[in-house]
Amino acid sequence: MVTLGLVVARFNGSVTEPMAEAARSAAAERDATIEHEIPVPGAYDAPLAADRLARRDDVDAVVVVGAIVTGDTDHDRVIGSAAAEQLTAVSLDRDTPVTFGVSGPGMSGAEARERVEKGADATHAAVDLVEDLPDPEP
Repeated sequence: MVTLGLVVARFNGSVTEPMAEAARSAAAERDATIEHEIPVPGAYDAPLAADRLARRDDVDAVVVVGAIVTGDTDHDRVIGSAAAEQLTAVSLDRDTPVTFGVSGPGMSGAEARERVEKGADATHAAVDLVEDLPDPEP
């Protein structure tokens, strides 16, 4: 059985809570367990929480869900780029899959709400990676 950690951004909670619920449902469908769940203020804050989970021996992969919507500036793109880059670094540094179930940037709140299944997609990707990646060579 695959054991997951789940990081959920609280910012844009009307989007991220349904995303988290989709992630939980997908885990149940795949017979995976979400052992630990960490809420964070926003997507930008997810890398530290993902790193803490990826360090745990009882976590096979980490799923991150969040929503970054467009504002009056390019702030959404800066946040999205920084979060994606640092989550990739966590995955590679810890040799643990970290999947990116973050909607945006460049979308409205309504568009983000239409993409709540990204939570399920990220969970399926995490389970697939755990099942399909070969063990590292000794």
